[in-house]
Amino acid sequence: MPRHIVCLTFDFDTMSGFIARGLTTPTALSRGEFGARASPRILAFLRSRGIRSTWFTPGFTIESYPSECEAVVKGGHEIGHHSWAHVPPAHQSREEEEADMARANEAILRLSGRKARGYRSPSWDLSPNTVDLLVKNGFVYDSSLMGSDYWPYRPRRGDVAELGRPYGFGQETELIEMPISWSLDDYPHFEFLRTPQTVLPGLQSARTVVANWLDEFRYMKKSIDWGILTYTMHPYVIGRGYRMLALEDFVDTLAREGAVFMTMEDAAQEAQRRMWGA
Repeated sequence: MPRHIVCLTFDFDTMSGFIARGLTTPTALSRGEFGARASPRILAFLRSRGIRSTWFTPGFTIESYPSECEAVVKGGHEIGHHSWAHVPPAHQSREEEEADMARANEAILRLSGRKARGYRSPSWDLSPNTVDLLVKNGFVYDSSLMGSDYWPYRPRRGDVAELGRPYGFGQETELIEMPISWSLDDYPHFEFLRTPQTVLPGLQSARTVVANWLDEFRYMKKSIDWGILTYTMHPYVIGRGYRMLALEDFVDTLAREGAVFMTMEDAAQEAQRRMWGA
């Protein structure tokens, strides 16, 4: 019987991503602060539809906004690992990355009563050590890579990429990769960001973006009998009123068209049983 799973995920960064990029003026920080204000309306909508989701939450947010994060847990949602300070692991030494990973997991343990089963790297930029560290620290899945669309897969360690040579494929791990895409992330579509190094124009029509997201689901239904599709959102982005209206209509349409909503942990467990028979 066909089964098409949708994972609604929220990166609950608040101000952490701005601080990690050195954007610490009051207006920049206030943009992230809006995420804490918007999170209750997202939670209320999910509750009204009976949907459980996954919130990738930095330790910074857990310790800065404890009541807002407690509301996520009380709503029955999964807390995923998203570092402590939102520093991309590609910018860290192995020791720095592991210390940050442990610090964030301790915050998640205090909040939810257990350590995270899933990981999503800040800015989706893994280091050569990340997969090793995730395996070492007992994670079940990662959601930072883009090597597939509807099928989870096993991420590798030890790949070698050298100019002028064929690609060197490393060893598959037992970790489950839950693939993502920048095209299915609200931030690049909607957020305007100006720094001395770059301008991200954003500010696209919410209705146009979610229409594209819906077509991605429809193609999954058309092309395969079973699959998992992950959408990535940020409360301070998707939580604007007019985007919430588009999100509500989008989710309701997904439901009418047969989407099965699951947390990423539950979807990864189903993938484990279906794809690898364990």
